[in-house]
Amino acid sequence: MSKTVQPEVERLPSVVARTGRSRASLYRDVSEGSFPRPVKIGKRAIGWDRAAVDQWIADRFADSEATA
Repeated sequence: MSKTVQPEVERLPSVVARTGRSRASLYRDVSEGSFPRPVKIGKRAIGWDRAAVDQWIADRFADSEATA
């Protein structure tokens, strides 16, 4: 029996705090395709997949270590 991992939803204030980016920067990066797109979780609510944000952060560290 395989266990399915449910995605964890992360709201904007948490994403801003974890990435160190401003709200405007995040939305600009989403529109450019360089940050994960949010998902609609309600009529007027969106959130990000926590694992996708974790991967984005890990990629930034990997990129900085590769250039060092």
